Amino acid sequence: MNGEYARERRMMTESQIRARGVGDPLVLAAMAAVPRHVFVPEGLQVRAYADEPLPIGNGQTISQPYIVAYMTEALGLRGGEKVLEVGTGSGYQTAVLAEIAGAVWTIEIVRTLAGRARAALDGLGYTNIQYRIGDGSAGWPEAAPFEAIIVTAAAPVMPLELEGQLAAGGRMIIPVGTDVQELILVRRTKKGIERARLLPVRFVPLV
Repeated sequence: MNGEYARERRMMTESQIRARGVGDPLVLAAMAAVPRHVFVPEGLQVRAYADEPLPIGNGQTISQPYIVAYMTEALGLRGGEKVLEVGTGSGYQTAVLAEIAGAVWTIEIVRTLAGRARAALDGLGYTNIQYRIGDGSAGWPEAAPFEAIIVTAAAPVMPLELEGQLAAGGRMIIPVGTDVQELILVRRTKKGIERARLLPVRFVPLV
């Protein structure tokens, strides 16, 4: 079965991610390495590498693999960075980040999800992750600044507190909106904050 999952993971990386334009070798390697089936409910593992989001309980989802790869590539990670993730969810995006970054600080407001995600991540041997249960909309001020911030739920408006926790030259990727959502890339430059719209998306709301 593990061999079958490995084959599906390679096919996912090639057909769903590389074929759609994600070309960062670090991101492709991370997507090929992280066992997505570990992060989905047992009854859905046969669909773990399908081109779709999947429910993980508590009204939350594990994102479509392409979106995980796209958002990770947008952060421009080269290795060694300090990354904040708002919304641990299943822990899958956390694992992809931990494959590349130096350290990941991740926050989840739903205690049961946070517990399952940490168990999965600990089981895979990740040691470069810091965990917090609570409201992630205010970030993790005492650990700031961060070279990269990723938000995995849709904020109704741009959370300025998170922008304020970006290091100089840092990037944040975040879905913003309610009925209509867009992925926004935020950069902290020498001239100040710059924002760019990337593509329409549909995420669960940021709680």
